[in-house]
Amino acid sequence: MSTDRLPPLVVNSVLQAIGNTPVVRLQKIVPPNCAEVLVKLEFYNPTGSYKDRMALSMIEGAEQRGDLRPGMQVVEYTGGSTGSSLALVCAVKGYRFTPISSDGFAREKLETMRAFGANLQIISSVEGRLTADLFQRMKAAAEHRAQDENVFYTSQFHNADTLEGYKGIGRELIAQTGGGLDAFCGGVGTAGMLMGVSRALKEGGCAARIVALEPASSPVLTQGKGGALRVEGIGVGFVPPHLDPNYYDEVRAIDEGAARVMARRLAKEEGIFCGTSSGLNVTAALQLAAELGPGQCVATVAVDTGLKYLAGDLFSDD
Repeated sequence: MSTDRLPPLVVNSVLQAIGNTPVVRLQKIVPPNCAEVLVKLEFYNPTGSYKDRMALSMIEGAEQRGDLRPGMQVVEYTGGSTGSSLALVCAVKGYRFTPISSDGFAREKLETMRAFGANLQIISSVEGRLTADLFQRMKAAAEHRAQDENVFYTSQFHNADTLEGYKGIGRELIAQTGGGLDAFCGGVGTAGMLMGVSRALKEGGCAARIVALEPASSPVLTQGKGGALRVEGIGVGFVPPHLDPNYYDEVRAIDEGAARVMARRLAKEEGIFCGTSSGLNVTAALQLAAELGPGQCVATVAVDTGLKYLAGDLFSDD
């Protein structure tokens, strides 16, 4: 078939399938006399995670500036979802990719990176716990590799292209809701998603209250101290550089146990199959919905698919 006659819904690359994810109004787990709660299903992205948006933005931004050129290697330290997304983008674009990760993260995520052809480097954890020290050792390994002039280090915690990539979520929410959002909440890892969405909402004239979330087991933002946790992708043990106080209104610490229970409830009651960080997001969204009351609207995101967590105990510890 000639490419100039493809139907509008057919794209020429899986990279063009990133974004434009659906939004679902929760029907069963929202108590009476609450605001409505909308969840944007980011697991509709190609690797099952909203990190696809960020990965594509970082790689294409670097290409446009000339920082990344054919034949170079891409490096990043990652808990797995960013690595999977970068592995996908690098596979399509023909770059070698070396993710620095750990055995403390879900095996499904590690194997996904390998499936896309990534040269995975593992940093050992202590009994599978995600600690500030582990992240620092992963970071050091990535920075060591980045000393090679033929390596492009995406540096997700400092790369402003991540914000541009995540703005798509905010712009899509405005289009999908007509801008009628009263609050938006999301967990903070790199803080790229929350900051990108906040900027897009403000640029689109939406005055939604922006609430940053962290696990109560590692309350760096609310109490100034870290701790071991099992919520992958957020609570990294330090204040991420992207987190700008001008673009959020409040920080809340959410119980990890409640987040895990919510992830299971979302699957069983709403048919939304997602991980612990998504459960944390929805737990907070329900809190906000109860506070705002009827006639208001709260939105959050389902970060990734529950398929990434089946080898662990998230769906087996009822």
